[in-house]
Amino acid sequence: MKIKRQGKKQGFRIGWKDLLLYGFLFLFLLFLTIGLGDFSYGTPQQTISLSQAINDIKSDKVKEIVVSEGKMEINYKDGKKAETKKEPGTSLYSILKDSNTDSSKVKITIKDSSTLNTWIGILANFLPVLLIIGFFYFVFRQARGAQENIFSFGSNKAKAFSKVFPKVTFDDVAGVNEAKQELSEVVDFLKNPQKYHAMGARTPKGVLLVGPAGTGKTLLARAVAGEAKVAFFSIAGSEFMEMLVGVGAARVRDLFMMAKKAQPAIIFIDEVDAIGRQRGVGMMGGHDEREQTLNQILVEMDGFTPTEQLVVIAATNRPDILDSALVRPGRFDRRVMISYPDIEGRKAILSIHAKNKPFAKSVSWQSVAKRTVGFSGADLENMLNEAAILAAREGKKIIDMEHLEEAATKVKMGPEKKRMQTDEDKSITAYHESGHAIVSYAMPKADPVHRISIVGRGMSLGHTLIPPQLDRIHETKTRLLEQIATMLGGRVAEELIFTDVTTGAANDIEKATEVARTMVIEYGMSRLGPVNLSSGENPMFGGEGNQISQSMQASIDAEVSHIIDEAYKRAVAALKQNMKKLHEVAAVLIKKETLEGEEFDKIMKGTKTIEKKAPQKKVE
Repeated sequence: MKIKRQGKKQGFRIGWKDLLLYGFLFLFLLFLTIGLGDFSYGTPQQTISLSQAINDIKSDKVKEIVVSEGKMEINYKDGKKAETKKEPGTSLYSILKDSNTDSSKVKITIKDSSTLNTWIGILANFLPVLLIIGFFYFVFRQARGAQENIFSFGSNKAKAFSKVFPKVTFDDVAGVNEAKQELSEVVDFLKNPQKYHAMGARTPKGVLLVGPAGTGKTLLARAVAGEAKVAFFSIAGSEFMEMLVGVGAARVRDLFMMAKKAQPAIIFIDEVDAIGRQRGVGMMGGHDEREQTLNQILVEMDGFTPTEQLVVIAATNRPDILDSALVRPGRFDRRVMISYPDIEGRKAILSIHAKNKPFAKSVSWQSVAKRTVGFSGADLENMLNEAAILAAREGKKIIDMEHLEEAATKVKMGPEKKRMQTDEDKSITAYHESGHAIVSYAMPKADPVHRISIVGRGMSLGHTLIPPQLDRIHETKTRLLEQIATMLGGRVAEELIFTDVTTGAANDIEKATEVARTMVIEYGMSRLGPVNLSSGENPMFGGEGNQISQSMQASIDAEVSHIIDEAYKRAVAALKQNMKKLHEVAAVLIKKETLEGEEFDKIMKGTKTIEKKAPQKKVE
């Protein structure tokens, strides 16, 4: 049940009553303009002169005459109709008498319109006054609405939910057990504040959820509210911002006032970095509106009394740019880190999102969890949804492993694109992807190849999937060097087979150079030793800027080139030793377009036995 705020919505709206009023006025004016007597139905009547009408009466051609003010309608015996005009106030009987016409030859009907004319006259006199009054009423009403809109700038735009909503609990959140354990204390405080007050513990004022996009920060905040069964107010950081300075601060005051009235309550601010950036540092200075909004948040959080049951939860994926005053103890007391789920976390997330979807009994969730290393909770939910869409498109009644495999690839790399390729392009792509796979196979520490394909996805013409076999926390220097060699395997294969190189390896070279540079300047994995050689923080955000000398920068570039050159030589050696296998794999790819890991492993071993290897890591 949503909590409705008082006040009118902004914007110009016309209700059905207004439409009826305007429609009535339009029809009435049209009635006055045209006149009642001008409304006729059927075929338009012929207009004749008064003298001809009298002659027709004398000739006994007229059956009836209907007389109204200033007009006569003539109905002939043969069914024809006509009309003529007479002087207002003149009697038809007098006209017939003066023309020596016997009035008994025709039926005369007098239509009295004096009452209608009286009302028309009255309305014609008073209608302009009524229209003027209605016009000024409309103008003042619009001015009043505009005034209300101006003063409503300070009203917050938070989505408010009552204590019975949201119905999300910790059971609906998986893969973040440490975060749930940390937040369970906040839930307990909101449920049983006296237990903590008795021990002299103060209110945990704020909780900062930090993690990559899609890891469940917003879902966790809703789960806390659902577990504690308290009011929940959700707003994005950007919704505080407005063109007018001071509006953001007013919205903050309004939000906290609203939450305090509904306490115990939770205020959730998503993307808090939109207003919580560092204030007025460096050359850029500060944004007055954002700074005032941030200052107001700091004041409101400092204003909490120890007995208030109000907790602020904020989410961001950029904690490094937040103002230090915002994240100090006493404001955001706790920082909860939310990372990508491990294999057990992915299995739990898959089990939650797999509900109400018909999966085949042969689906191995353990295999799916291993296949999806590096997937966030949002990625996993999207993958299952894409698998369901794919199965429905094919007319299937259940979702099987093939659908899940295709959906996982689509989520990370995009849908298949059946591009028209020349035989030359197809051959180059096949050897390029075979080069990646064979170099990876030759590296002793590399993970097994999961799939090779020359079907285009996204911006690539083909791909070689080598997902990590395990959820590793650390990467060794050996594995990083092997990854660089694998990335360069496609370029090496092109050079060895076609004695030329193409632009298809641009992305591989970029990624290999990035890994090599990170090894040198951050990880200390080079001949320069264990020294951090990064360029420092941006001076525009209060950092010290580049502290690396020109000679050291040249040494860094030389080390990066050395690592790339050595990896390139390893890739050349691996492919020369497996040249026959390179041709075999490429030939199969040209024929089948896609090669699974088991088939690739069979070709490389040269045996009929297929040794299954687990998936994991992507090289394009």
